[in-house]
Amino acid sequence: MRQESNNRRRHRPIWRALIETAFIIFLFYSNLLMGEFTVANGHGKTLAFALNDIFTAMNFIIAAISAMIGYVIFEYLRRKL
Repeated sequence: MRQESNNRRRHRPIWRALIETAFIIFLFYSNLLMGEFTVANGHGKTLAFALNDIFTAMNFIIAAISAMIGYVIFEYLRRKL
């Protein structure tokens, strides 16, 4: 019984980091999608075209690096304050 609770405590920071970075990536992609339909919106552009336009390997790399930087900054602030 104790081993299960210890195991859960050990994995809690990993799950928290994954959830927080996934949320930052979600915000990044939602911002890109909003930008596709405001500034760069051509009449007749569909949602499928916009999704195809924003889901690229380079955008994912940028999102992942930004999410990791954001996570480190928020963890630093969380512990500092």
